[in-house]
Formats: sequence, C-alpha cells, structure tokens
Amino acid sequence: MVTLKAARVLHVETGEFEEPGLVQVDGDRISRTGDVDGDVLDLGDVTLLPGLMDMEVNLLMGGRGETPVLSMVQDDPPLRMLRAVGNARRTLRSGFTTVRNLGLFVKTGGYLLDVALAKAVDAGWIEGPRIIPAGHAITPTGGHLDPSVFGALAPGIMPLSLEEGVANGVDEVRKAVRYQIKHGARLIKVCASGGVMSHTGTPGAQHYSDAELRAIVDEAHRRGLKVAAHTHGADAVRSAVEAGIDCIEHGFLLDDETIALMAERGTFLVPTTALIDGMDVSRAAPELRAKAAEVFPHARSVVARAAKAGVRMAVGTDAPAIPHGKGAQEMVALVERGMEPLEVLRAATVNAAELIDADDRGRIAEGLLADLIAVPGNPLEDMSVLADVRFVMKGGKVFRDERT
Repeated sequence: MVTLKAARVLHVETGEFEEPGLVQVDGDRISRTGDVDGDVLDLGDVTLLPGLMDMEVNLLMGGRGETPVLSMVQDDPPLRMLRAVGNARRTLRSGFTTVRNLGLFVKTGGYLLDVALAKAVDAGWIEGPRIIPAGHAITPTGGHLDPSVFGALAPGIMPLSLEEGVANGVDEVRKAVRYQIKHGARLIKVCASGGVMSHTGTPGAQHYSDAELRAIVDEAHRRGLKVAAHTHGADAVRSAVEAGIDCIEHGFLLDDETIALMAERGTFLVPTTALIDGMDVSRAAPELRAKAAEVFPHARSVVARAAKAGVRMAVGTDAPAIPHGKGAQEMVALVERGMEPLEVLRAATVNAAELIDADDRGRIAEGLLADLIAVPGNPLEDMSVLADVRFVMKGGKVFRDERT
C-alpha cells in the first residue's frame, strides 16, 4: 500500500479541491482518500487528477517520422504494430490512461491489430493506455475511410475486404460488424458521411442509407457494443442519431436543430476541434484545401453551441491528426471554443467513462482503478498545465515520475 501526497486533489465530478491531496493506493485500486497509510510518495506542489481519456485515436497510424499517406500502402502489419508501440507509450506518458482506438482502415488481411495491441498492453508486454478497440471501421466502397480515397489511388491498389470493413448493403454491413465482434472489437466505428481530407465529395453527404445504419446499430447493440460514427453533415448526423448511433465523431457541420436532437436523445459528441487549427493542408490536393477552407470555420462554432444546448461531450483528439502524446492541445482548444474548464475535464474523465460504460474509472474515489496523473498549477485556471504531466499511474503502477 502507498499514499500519494500532493498539494491538492481535484474531484472533477464536483469541481472541489481537497488540500492537501492524499490518495491511498492498494494494488490496482484506490483504497481511501484524505488519509495516510503505508509508504508515502510525496509528489510536491502539484494537482492530482484522475487519468484522462481520449475517445478518438488511431495508435496504428502516425508517429515520429511519419509519412501518413504512404504509410497506408508501405506499412505491413508488423511495421504498423511497431508504430503503435511508440504511440501507445507516448499517449500513456502524456496522462491519457484510457483510449478508444476508432477503426483501422488499412490492409491487414483481416487481422484486428488494435485488438492485439490492447491485449499486449493488458498483458504488460508494452506500455500503453487501456485500449477499447473498434477493429476495422465499417465504410461503403468509395466512402470516407475506404483508404483508396485518401491518396486517390488507382483501381486495384490496396483493395479492402468485407472483413477489413468495406461493406455495402444491409447483409454485408451486418456481416462486417459480426466479423469485428467475433475477433475482439469492443465497439463499432462506422463512416456515416464524407470527410474533409479524403476524396469522397461533399464532407457532409450521408454515405450509408438509413437501413444500413439501422442494421449496423442493431447488430452492435444486440451484442452489447456501442457505435461511434464519423459524421460531419447535419442531415447525416440526424440520420445517425435516429438510427440509434451512440456517439458522433467530429460533427463539424452541425446545425442547431440537429444539436437539439442530440441533446434530446443523449447522443454523445466527440468534437476533435484542435485539428482544425493544427492540420497543415498546404500540401493537400486543391479540392481538399477548398473543403477545409469551407468546413473548418463553421466547425469552430460547434463546441460552444453544443455545450450550451446540453449535448454530452467527450474528449477526442483524432490523433495522429494532432500528434500522439499531445492530447492536451484538444483540451486547451475546447476551452478556447467556449467550454468551461471543469466541463472539459469532465469530458475527459467522468463523461468519457460513461461513454464506454466504465464505472471503475474517471474519478478519484474508493474502489476505483488507481489511474492518476499529476500536473503543476490549477487546470481550472490554466488548462495548458495538462501539457506538463509530471506523474502518471495506471492501475497502481507508476509510468512517469518527474518529481522536482
């Protein structure tokens, strides 16, 4: 048993500070707060927080020395897994102790690499956050996340199988979902509209029919899995919400009517707003630059309008759209877009825990997982302190300790 001692603990569910901050850890769980027992690990003048959660990453893409477009056709599955090892370690050490890996869209021969990555982390073979894997994203032929549309590849270059997520029609999408579940996916990612950085036409256009969306949701929900949908356009989001999809990723073109529907239905939004400012589109194809110039300014208003309407939000970076290990950028951007700092912290903790149906994390309380981080200063006054994580514990094990 060990007691973590800090200048303060922030209880994100209430917004209250406890000074000094004392958290007892026994094994992989928090045993008590506010008292000392066992050895004391004095962290100094820092704020203790629950481990953060990123609800949209792709750990198998990007990384140092990345060539994002070429990597889709040059990386074989073993090399892609090696990319993921470094990305997982950087993500954990930056304070994110749980992530959703939202959908492979690369040639793997049907292997669900993020499922394997999650197993390796859980076994302690490599360092990384707890991973909720989606397997392969479900997308129609020529839809966003059909990888051929990213590099405008010629016909026959890197075609994906149904098992790898490219599926058309009700029967095929049901089979694609069942394949992901069979091989270990713990949620389903679907591409419900076009995208900004792919050659799919209008980013807001709906890509799957209402019947196909309902079939995907039906298959997932009957097996107890939630569905996340890459969706931009208001009409496409409305169809996704009405089909029963649990979480909208991005939502850059949401209108107020659709925002109100999401609030009414309790549909989550993961806005991935930092990428709007950080993405370098200068070398993209002219049509993609034109889409970004049209969509990104509109997207900057979504967060404030959704928060005001009461839409439940969770933090997601869409890394490597922003670099792995730089998730604090998203949280700073959410504050800049109009969310209150405490709302942002809740979006990365208690809200995210609700989204993934995990009642064992997201707060600092007795009996919960000992997933804890420490940052200097007060994140309610300056969210940028989350870019300076000094201490990371996951499941009672220390993965970063930079006490001064």
